[in-house]
Amino acid sequence: MKAIVTVGLRPGVLDTQGKAVASALKGLGFGDVESARVGKIIELDIPGLDPATAEAQVRDMCEKLLANTVIESYRIELAP
Repeated sequence: MKAIVTVGLRPGVLDTQGKAVASALKGLGFGDVESARVGKIIELDIPGLDPATAEAQVRDMCEKLLANTVIESYRIELAP
């Protein structure tokens, strides 16, 4: 089973990297870009687990290591 975890800053948290990306895009002529937010995607291969167990384990991984839950939120997608 493959788990895809998408981690991003919570709404209202200042995203300095996103501001830099938006500014650079404007400088490159993409003036329609109003703002940008930067996050990360983590792909995990977890063979041999049923979906409920896999999701529970990945959620535990997110809470303990993959996301700083004070300022970041995460979304988990499972694929066979």
